[in-house]
Amino acid sequence: MSSQLTAYITLFSTSGVINLYLCMYVFLRRHQYTNISYYFMFYTAAISIYCFGSALGLTATTLEQLKFWNIILYIGMPVSAPLGLLFAMKYLGMKIKAAWALPLLSISVISFLMVATNDFHHLHYRVFEIDPVLGAPFVQQEIGSWYMIHGIFTFVSMFVAFFLMLSRWRETAKVYRAQLLFLMIGQFVPMVTAFIYLLGFTPPGIDPVPMVLWFTSLLYVWSINSTRMFTVMPIAKDSIFNSINDGVIVLDESHRMIEFNEAYKSMFPSMHKSMVGMDFKYVWLGLTGEAFPLDLDSADITSEIQLKNDDTPYIYQVRMSPLQHANNRKGLLLIFTEVTELKRLQLELENRAYYDDLTQIYNRRAFFEKSEHEFSLTKQTASPYSIILMDIDYFKKVNDTFGHDVGDQLLMHVVHVCQTDLKEDVLFARYGGEEFVIGLNNYTGAEAEIVANQLRLRLESKPLIMNDVAISITISSGLAEASEDTEETLHQLLKKADKALYVAKRQGRNQVQVYAEDAS
Repeated sequence: MSSQLTAYITLFSTSGVINLYLCMYVFLRRHQYTNISYYFMFYTAAISIYCFGSALGLTATTLEQLKFWNIILYIGMPVSAPLGLLFAMKYLGMKIKAAWALPLLSISVISFLMVATNDFHHLHYRVFEIDPVLGAPFVQQEIGSWYMIHGIFTFVSMFVAFFLMLSRWRETAKVYRAQLLFLMIGQFVPMVTAFIYLLGFTPPGIDPVPMVLWFTSLLYVWSINSTRMFTVMPIAKDSIFNSINDGVIVLDESHRMIEFNEAYKSMFPSMHKSMVGMDFKYVWLGLTGEAFPLDLDSADITSEIQLKNDDTPYIYQVRMSPLQHANNRKGLLLIFTEVTELKRLQLELENRAYYDDLTQIYNRRAFFEKSEHEFSLTKQTASPYSIILMDIDYFKKVNDTFGHDVGDQLLMHVVHVCQTDLKEDVLFARYGGEEFVIGLNNYTGAEAEIVANQLRLRLESKPLIMNDVAISITISSGLAEASEDTEETLHQLLKKADKALYVAKRQGRNQVQVYAEDAS
């Protein structure tokens, strides 16, 4: 055996040993690493088989031995390039889907089967025999159609892996760039070597790729031990950026859009990469048909915007905050959170807490909260404030005669008639049972009496028609105007109105009574 051949075997074996060491080292510590370690283990195991098969092939003295060791090395060699690609993708935080990962690996399996059965079809090698000049273990071969497919597939896999890592260089923090650089070299060196081999610029009968793998493998060893690869990795910004549930937009200092994530695209499906670089106001106009409602110069604000998509309203909470780019350039970060369902639930809870279930006007609780505020303001400004307590006459008789369903219809009818006459700024609520309360801000007692009598006469003239039966309605009302005494409370004013209501009922109903101090 020549010294040159011995050198080849030594280099091949060295590459195999280092990769086997890497495989076992990561395997024994796999529980300390993320699941990327499994991709690396299979990758280095495949390279080890490839290198050892190549080394043992150089010890062959017959054609049968050459074919056998060639089949062995093809267990690892075809699959090493796609495994390297999958490892690179996982390292960069990209999602690996079985739907295309399995077909990718299946091409490697086909290459192995093609080599193992080549004597029957000669699709991989048209000629595979001992070199007539150099002799064993050197091989003279003529490549077949599948060899070309296999070669292109291997080269493309390594090139894509290298290109993906190169494309993330600028996004990777400097502290992690050494890792990324060594991984890029690990793809680039064998890719270039394989390309040179396919062009025929290497020693005849020798595959030079296993000779250089010892160098790239040592870089992997250094990365694992020195830069904590697999423990701390430069997970790609995209994997985090696009995993955020909120829609995120990044603008530069001129308010041009420079980035958006997948969540934002889900919110606005017509969003497209071609919009990157455009003024965000034009982007927003194109997406929604409306002008952006917030001032982009007002940083650090949180607001809500409402949009309609196919007549369905959507509510978004928008948070804007300044963003510092590289080279001291400033930008803006916009975070969109869809709160449509949250707002719906809030409104539903508010509705249950502040609105009467039957009539959908304010309930007693809401009346006290809102009128307390109005009442305190009138005390501060010395403005008039009046309250009307209104009761439906003989309501129990309606329930007993026609049933509670008709009684409910009567309550809703009274509310509808009153709402038609009352101004929008008037506080109107169901006080309880068949009683209603009206808070009149800036109304004197005399003005409130006019309102109460208008409602009484309108209801008297608008009976409830149920099944061709007219049910007449009359109401009794008591009202009171707030005194000039600043110590008077809302509850005291309500008590005055209640006393006036009692007088109205006692004097025959269907009337309005104004509270008087001397009323008994």
